[in-house]
Amino acid sequence: MPVNPLRHFSSPKLGTLLPVLPRRKIMSVPMGSGAAGATDPTDPGTAFKLVLSCSSGLPASRVFVKFDPSYDRIPHPDVNLEESINEIWNQQIRQNPSLYNGIKFRYGGHAIEYVDGSDQISSVCLHMGLTDYRTFVGTNLSPLWERFLVPSTVDSLVRQHTSSPLGNGAIVETSDGKILVLQRSYNVGEFPGYFVFPGGHSEPQEIGISAHLTDKGQTESELLNQKASMEMFDGIIREVVEEIGLPANSLTDPLFIGISCRVVNVRPTAFFFLKCNLEAKEVCKLYSSAQDGYESTQIFTVQRDDLKRMAVKMPGCHRGGYALYKLMMEATKYS
Repeated sequence: MPVNPLRHFSSPKLGTLLPVLPRRKIMSVPMGSGAAGATDPTDPGTAFKLVLSCSSGLPASRVFVKFDPSYDRIPHPDVNLEESINEIWNQQIRQNPSLYNGIKFRYGGHAIEYVDGSDQISSVCLHMGLTDYRTFVGTNLSPLWERFLVPSTVDSLVRQHTSSPLGNGAIVETSDGKILVLQRSYNVGEFPGYFVFPGGHSEPQEIGISAHLTDKGQTESELLNQKASMEMFDGIIREVVEEIGLPANSLTDPLFIGISCRVVNVRPTAFFFLKCNLEAKEVCKLYSSAQDGYESTQIFTVQRDDLKRMAVKMPGCHRGGYALYKLMMEATKYS
């Protein structure tokens, strides 16, 4: 059963949740009710796979970006399938004239370096190209999305004809050991009402990228790679600040913990772990006046054990984020 292509990004009864502070007009769904508490394990939208796991958590100094047009999307050889991208986009524009075709970083794979003589990851290089929202809607979110895939055991080859912008997500832990989870608004396109971690996308335009430069020299290319690398980390801080209302100086430097992919629509998302020096009750107060008041309607601050039950009602990419967080916690426990 396919997921509605324009439904964006997801507990049962949780006795340890703090009171929810609503923003704007809310469709508040009590925990334990049918709509919010449904835990359907057969929901195809919750399926995920882990593309990359960095269980030790990598700081910005050990995560690099190679930004190059060779990692851009390759057009599909089926001309009619390619034309469907424009058709779907034009249809969406007619329905919602306010849609904006912004550019995004495209995930084109990665390379890993290991600590000598071990399986411990020393550093990761993310391969990034450019894509845009129009192509994302017309490939990954298209009802025909599976036709864009290529049979292969290599992940980057499987998705070579898809837009696949790299999303981001943050596992944020408060000073009193709670994890922050949002419930998506019922007004958004993908996965309304599902639970998610705060996140969105790193933005090329934040570092002055609007297109590939064809005549850049090696020095300029290296500088652009460095800026793109930092935007991976700056971007997730920005998302947490905008979506939850936390001051940036209340957050630790993010640790990169890996990439998950939603099976439906093959949507990749990079996940990061951050700590906040505020208690959960303080976070809830700040959430009520957060800058981004459209995508979510509620915030939950939960114990780690309760997070497992909420993950059942998360979109696959975010459910994969929970899996990456569990792997990090297990590695920390035994280190």
